[in-house]
Amino acid sequence: MTKTYKATGINLRGIPLGESDRILTVLTSQRGLIQLVAPGARKYKSTLRGRSELFVVNELLIAKGRSLDKIIQAETLESFSGLSINLDKLVTSQYLAEIVLCIALTDQPQTELYELFKEHIRRLNLLSPSQSVLPLLSQAVFHLLVLAGIGPQVYKCCVTEKAIIANFQDTNWQVGFSFGGGGIVNLLPDNSTSKDLEKQQNSTQNSTQNSTQNLIINNKLGAVELSLLQQLGGKSLPILSEILPLESMDLSLESAWINIEQLLRNYTQYHLGKSFRAANLVKMI
Repeated sequence: MTKTYKATGINLRGIPLGESDRILTVLTSQRGLIQLVAPGARKYKSTLRGRSELFVVNELLIAKGRSLDKIIQAETLESFSGLSINLDKLVTSQYLAEIVLCIALTDQPQTELYELFKEHIRRLNLLSPSQSVLPLLSQAVFHLLVLAGIGPQVYKCCVTEKAIIANFQDTNWQVGFSFGGGGIVNLLPDNSTSKDLEKQQNSTQNSTQNSTQNLIINNKLGAVELSLLQQLGGKSLPILSEILPLESMDLSLESAWINIEQLLRNYTQYHLGKSFRAANLVKMI
């Protein structure tokens, strides 16, 4: 007698199998990542055709198999049609799925990861076409990193453990960010200014050696970028007028979000030891 079980999951990846089948990688709440055969899913009139598309949430009845389990029934609970008709949203979703595939476990409940990923996909689906995906993408990556236990430290210097507050008074003020150190690094001695720092060291654009603490500084962030980065751990994106001074609202927020997204992408790839194919397409957004 064939053993069956039920699971609720969202499709993260699909590859062809044979003439008409498809192998799906599904993130489930109950069992984590599982690979399933969707028989006949590539046939035009198959009932599994639409249910096997990316980012569709299904309630599944699954039969145990020798090598791969097989979908017997699938009932769609939720789909995100807005993703497939917008390239920015689709690429962003695929990038997040690649991260999830790296951090998700198999044969273990992954309820928190499942709900988190689904929530961020839902937000992307509802995003207006005129709005940039970068703020939502940055927060989604940040949340996934925190859940995976590798979230960057953004409120305190990862060397001294002293709090760092963005200095909007000094237009040249910057804070360092170290991948190896795990977060932000204070570049200035206490009560110093950016002019003092220029006298003390010669800095480069993207990668410098902090001789005092022996840390590689991979990026430098201004006050606006640090303030935005520090707010990504919240449940929703920050209201900019509540965290940025009025005069800073005239600065290029788009440039700030681009820098934050690139920083988090590189930090993620550094700690997971993997580059993400869809991330290269995000660079073109």
